[in-house]
Order: sequence, then structure tokens, then C-alpha cells
Amino acid sequence: MEMNQDSNLDDVDKLSNTERAQLENKRGRWGAKLDYMLSMVGFCVGLGNIWRFPYLCMRNGGGAFLIPFIFFLLAAGLPLFFLESSVGQFTGRSFFHVWKACPFFEGLGVGMFIVLFVITLYYNVIITWTIFYLGSSFFSPLPWAVCENDWNTLECFHGISNMSSQHDSNGSTKESYNTSNLSKTYSKMYHYNGAASLVENITKETILSSTSEEEFWFYRVLRMSEGLHDIGGLNWRLTICFLVAWIVVCICLIKGVKSVGKVVYITATLPYLLLIVILIKGLTLPGSTDGILFYIRPDFDKLTSVQVWLEAGIQVFYSLGPAWGPLFTMASFNKFNNNCYRDSIILSMISEGTSIFGGFAIFTIVGYMAHVAGKPVDKVVQAGSELAFLVYPEALSLLPLPNVWAVLFFLTLFTVGLDSQFTTLESCLTAFTDIFPRMRNHKALMAMSSCLFLFLVGLLLCTGCGIYIFQLLDWYIAAFSIPLFGVIECLVFGWIYGADNLSRDIEMMIGRGVPIYMRILWCVITPFLLVMLSVFSIYTYRPPMVGSYTYPAYGRAIGWIVAFLPMVPLPICAIRAIRRSKGDTVWKKLCSSFKPSEGWRPVSNSVFIRYKIENRSGDFKSTILRNIFGI
Repeated sequence: MEMNQDSNLDDVDKLSNTERAQLENKRGRWGAKLDYMLSMVGFCVGLGNIWRFPYLCMRNGGGAFLIPFIFFLLAAGLPLFFLESSVGQFTGRSFFHVWKACPFFEGLGVGMFIVLFVITLYYNVIITWTIFYLGSSFFSPLPWAVCENDWNTLECFHGISNMSSQHDSNGSTKESYNTSNLSKTYSKMYHYNGAASLVENITKETILSSTSEEEFWFYRVLRMSEGLHDIGGLNWRLTICFLVAWIVVCICLIKGVKSVGKVVYITATLPYLLLIVILIKGLTLPGSTDGILFYIRPDFDKLTSVQVWLEAGIQVFYSLGPAWGPLFTMASFNKFNNNCYRDSIILSMISEGTSIFGGFAIFTIVGYMAHVAGKPVDKVVQAGSELAFLVYPEALSLLPLPNVWAVLFFLTLFTVGLDSQFTTLESCLTAFTDIFPRMRNHKALMAMSSCLFLFLVGLLLCTGCGIYIFQLLDWYIAAFSIPLFGVIECLVFGWIYGADNLSRDIEMMIGRGVPIYMRILWCVITPFLLVMLSVFSIYTYRPPMVGSYTYPAYGRAIGWIVAFLPMVPLPICAIRAIRRSKGDTVWKKLCSSFKPSEGWRPVSNSVFIRYKIENRSGDFKSTILRNIFGI
């Protein structure tokens, strides 16, 4: 396509080839192909693969859920994964700079940065909780397995087998306890001030029994306040764990991509070893077979529900990580001729295959819990953090040598979350150094200052209202912006820059063009599916809750601000691109802003010479025949 002569280019675009090569060396490259593969596995395989997918599979038809899951993986997840990996590898730039292919949409890079910044801020709190549990796992007995601690209430009991046998003073069976009961009654009954106490005007008959695991989670770990309006005190134990989490992340990033490429040899492989150990142990327990059968038993009637397909698409989209930005950045450290097409297929299969494998490890233990309780499996399984910090700790406390299995489980969660965290932060730092290339000489200083800043800002998440802030950010930050970013990606590289041009760029790297089916996905099917996901997400939207706590109006307003904040840079940067583009009329400037700037180029200097000589399309046609079939 015709090059837009932009007089305002980044510093890196003004350098000579020699200076550019020197900066590229300072930017860094993966030390080996395996460094990249393990880093991508570490980023894609997150906590959602372990604690969200198994629950979704169980709730949405068991084995039948794999049909929509695999469909969305092949029709939306893999195409976007390949698109971002190939563009990042071709340009050798982060998600900030790849949009020079269409300067009108450069705001996408800023929006992705905002999303990653917020996620980096609160995601480390999950690792903090994991460290808290990991440290507590070295105490015997396990502190969440007994009711004799100073944070426990008078109604505390332990053991899932006792859940159905708690009786009130009249002999009638009490209501089975769950998280929503705890949150619903917490503000009325308890207020943690070093020890549990009962509010004077609440009688014993109104108090619902709670498990020791729930009381450890809410009263010891979180020390929840009454709501978003009540900040509460700083939980010093959680704050120490939060500091440890950031120190570990900082160490992993101290030398940029070089240190990341070495750390992932441990953080990306250890979870698989630990999951195998947990699975083997789980298979020896009574009831494990029931758990696995419940997990994979197909219920094809569920496939008639739109909600099932929606949740499958959302799970694929959010677990692989397209449209977030790190896929661009991690691939930008590859060698120019790396086979990114093959890598995208392998990594997509590994990431989503881990979700399926992790489900077996989880449900062997869940089946054992159901066996001990004498209840159906669906009565003991929960999703998300409740599965990781309530259900599973209780199951571990029932095993022989519970401390050993607790350490193994929370070490698994720690490593799974850690590599996703430092990969995300490394993407943000790389975006910054791509804007200011000379900052690459100070990688250690950047890593330490960034982690210190995020630690200080994140201290609010270690207060009594931290869980409410966490839920608010997690609920809104990517709910609407990320699918929109994915649609715009398909629009930019499928139609505006053109799938045909992108295919020729990829051919320069791997020696073959993009298959026709992949172009069809980029141009038609993938954006259509993302639009449908966005529409159904908006249609099924409901305000966030913590248990039965409903956020006040100002809380929901803050949430909507967080949701729309990543989209604000889109019109601002579009106007900026139009003003800086060539043309003596607004229309000509607008058309020019859709054409690649001089910053769009292959990272390889030898290829760049051929790239400039080659006759690129000088028109602005984006026809179906040209983009999809190359004619």
C-alpha cells in the first residue's frame, strides 16, 4: 500500500540502519526458540484454565461443552493468535507500534496499555492470596481446617460431611452454608477486630453456620469490611504477601526478556508436573471416578442454549489472550524467519488442552469431596476463587499428609499466576521502551520502579474493601473493550491494510502465504463471532456482586468508567492521526490516515530493502477477492 509520509515519526523511525540495528540488539531477542514457547505457554495458561474452565464444562453439558469450545478455538482464538504473532514478529515492535499499518487506529495500542496496566495492578492480588495460603500450608494442623483460631466464630464447623448435619437448638436442620450466606450476614453479624464477636442485637437463632474454610478466607485472609464505602484497615499480613509477590515479579523482569526467557523454564513447566502428581493422587481416592464422569459426561441438550456457546467463546477468547497486547510483544522478540504459523497452532492447542487436563485433576478431588459428604458432585463444586480458596483447601485437609498436598496445590497456583503476571508487565515495559528506545539501557531500574509504583497503588487492595475493588476492576476492565479491540484488529489487517498484503508480509518470514481459510476467518467469520459475543455480553450483562453484596450506584458508575476508559484513546488518537496525515482537505487527510506510515516496516534490514522495492498496492481497494483469494 502507498506509504503515508508522516513528518512526526517516533525516534526509532528516524535512525539510520546501523543505529537501528544497535537498538534492536539492545531491545533483545529470545535466547532460544524454547524460551519463546514456554513464555507464551506461561502467559496463555493462567488461573482461569485451572479454576474456571472445569466449572464451565461441568455446568454447560460436560463433554458436550467441548464442541462449542473447539469451534470457537478454531474460528476465533487461533486466527487472532496467529494474526498477532505474525504482525509482532514482522515488525519487531510491541502492541503500541504495530498500528502504524493504519495510523487512524493507533489508539488501540494506548487502549491495550490501559487494560494491561489495570490487570497487572489487581492480578497480583490473586498471587498474594496464593502466597498467604502457601505460607499457611506449613502450619499443622492447617489453619483453615480447625475452628479453634481467634478469628473463628461460635458457629464455625469443619468438614464437608458435616454440612448437612448442622442442627439448631430445636433439632431442625439448618440451612446449608455457602459464600452468599456469609456475605449476606457478615455486615449484620460479625465485625473482625482481632477476634470474632457478635453484634448485640443479633440472636443466636439468626446466625447461619459457616465452615472453617470460609471463616479463614473471609476473616483471616480478606478481613472484609462491610462494603465499598468502608475501606477498613490495612491487613499487614496480606500486605507482606503483596510485597513478596511484587519482589518475585521484579526479579523475574530484572533483565527484561532475557530473564523472562529463563524463569519460564520453571514457572511454565512446574504446574504440569504438580498437576500430574495431584491427578495421580486424586485417582487413588474413593469417588474420583464419579467426579471425572460428572466432568466429561455429555449433555447434548445443553448445546441448544445460546448461553453455552457464549460462555465457550468467552472462555477461549480470554484464556488465549488475543486483543490484549502481549501476543504482539512476545512475538516481536522472535527471529524474523521463525515459523509463527506452526507456533500459533501448537501454542493454542497446548493452552486450551491444559484447561481440559486441569479439569481432570480438579474433579478427581471434587468427586472425593462429594463421596465424603454423601452428596452429588454439583452440590460441592464452585467456580473461580471459591473453588481455589474454599472448596479445594477443604478437600486437601481431608487427605493424608494434608500439608504436603496443600503446598503442592498452592505452589501450582502460584507458578501458574506468576508467569502470566510478569509476561503482562514485561509487555507494558517493552511498549514503553519502544517509544523511548534509549531507556533499554536501564531495564533493571525500570523494572524496580514499575513494581514499586504498582505495589504502592495496589495497597488499597490489601484493605478491608480490597475484595470489592478487585471484583469491580475484574468485572469491568475487559468486559466490553477487549472484544471491540479484536473486531478492529480484523478490520485493520483483514480489510484496511488487507489480508493479501499481510499474507505477503508473512510469506517473507516463513516462505509461504496465509491459507485461504485463514483469510476467510480474519475477514468474515472471526469478526462476526466477536460482534456476536459483544452483543450477547451486553444483553446478558448484570451488575457485579460479592456474595449477596450489591454495589451502590456510585460503585457501578466507577465500574462503567473503568469499562470505557480503554476506548477513550480511540477517537483522540484518530483525530491526531488525521491532523498529521498528508492532504490539503479533511477528506484526503482522513484517507491518508488509513494508509501505513513510514514506521510500518519489517524488522529485518535486509528484507526491508526488498520490501521497499517491491510493488505494493498503491490503491485503497479492499475487495473480497483481493483480500481473501489474493486476486
